[in-house]
Amino acid sequence: MENTSVQNKETVRNCPFDYAHELEFDPQLRQLLTEEPVSRIRMAYGEGEAWLVTRYEDVRTVTTDRRFSRSAVLGRDFPRMTPEPIVQAESINLMDPPASSRLRGLVAKSFTPRRVEQMRGGTQRVVDRLLDEMEEEGSPADFVARVSAPLPLITICEALDIPEADRPWLRAHAMTMMNVGAAGKQDAVRAKAELRGYFQELTADRRRSPGEDLISTLATARDGDELLDDDELAVMAMVLLITGQDTTTYQLGNIAYTLLTRPDLLRSLRAEPQRLPRTLEELLRHIPFRKGVGIPRIALEDVELSGVLIKAGDVVHVSYLTANRDSAKFDRPDELDPDRPTIPHMTFGWGAHHCLGAPLATMELEVAFSTLLTRFPALRLDVPPEDVSWNTTSIWRYPLALPVTW
Repeated sequence: MENTSVQNKETVRNCPFDYAHELEFDPQLRQLLTEEPVSRIRMAYGEGEAWLVTRYEDVRTVTTDRRFSRSAVLGRDFPRMTPEPIVQAESINLMDPPASSRLRGLVAKSFTPRRVEQMRGGTQRVVDRLLDEMEEEGSPADFVARVSAPLPLITICEALDIPEADRPWLRAHAMTMMNVGAAGKQDAVRAKAELRGYFQELTADRRRSPGEDLISTLATARDGDELLDDDELAVMAMVLLITGQDTTTYQLGNIAYTLLTRPDLLRSLRAEPQRLPRTLEELLRHIPFRKGVGIPRIALEDVELSGVLIKAGDVVHVSYLTANRDSAKFDRPDELDPDRPTIPHMTFGWGAHHCLGAPLATMELEVAFSTLLTRFPALRLDVPPEDVSWNTTSIWRYPLALPVTW
């Protein structure tokens, strides 16, 4: 039956998703959310066009409805932001339920509340050491170099028991994969292959001789008779390394910048430290910590979203950034309001691909900022906000340096 309310959009917008002015919201994304919430887009890399879905409820539909498939992107040169796809073919990020449910169930055993709480003490020791070193160096100091860059890398590498000598190499390779410049395609391909080879060797060793680390936990985790196979284990360890430090690294810098440029908010947290967890949730919602979109899905059949017909076989991207700014879901969405009613944000994704490491990231942020506010009650920027330099070369948005004094 023909549905006359359904539209077929002909306009295709070029979407480089390259906006990187401090932490201001991308005006093109804002325009799409308000004027054409289900729109046709063309991106810098990949073949053809895609749909971009921007409203909270539509994003929730695409990320939970089995008529949209992540695994169907395999073998397709899908529209994307980077010259080389970041995701690995065997990654859980390219699986659909129920196949992904088995893998998520095994991995989730490593991120239970009890396990994450056990890691809190180690994270606290790392934070204390980093802040000791920052204090010893004296004021001013670069918060990015002293805290936000090393903390997540140390935390995830210690959880995975990765040798300290290997960490800078791993970090550099992960960053290479995130660059958006076309000239970096071969470097990204090589970095991806070398990282995979590294984790194939490392996980094979942990399979033979398991210890107390997170990789060993994954290698021995069972769901009935099910174990992760060798390729799944290697790719999952690689994904944990990348996702376990990227988002947290950048959000540490972004949140520090936001707090230090909003003195009223900073004063309220110093006066009432118990407000920190809720404030962090609002900061995670509000800060556009990346550009554009991630991994798309493929429509397996015709689906209508907000009066627009998406046809079977179409590529569909979602924007968690715009979902977090949807006025139909959040009152005054562009305001930073720690007292707003609790509504789940989408910064860690949604549905079957919600980030499994979100509890670890949240714990790191809580430990870092609770300790920072206690130890440095007079912390402030050492330069005018407009003099802070920002990353412009990758999919992430974050300060390259954050000079602070106290």
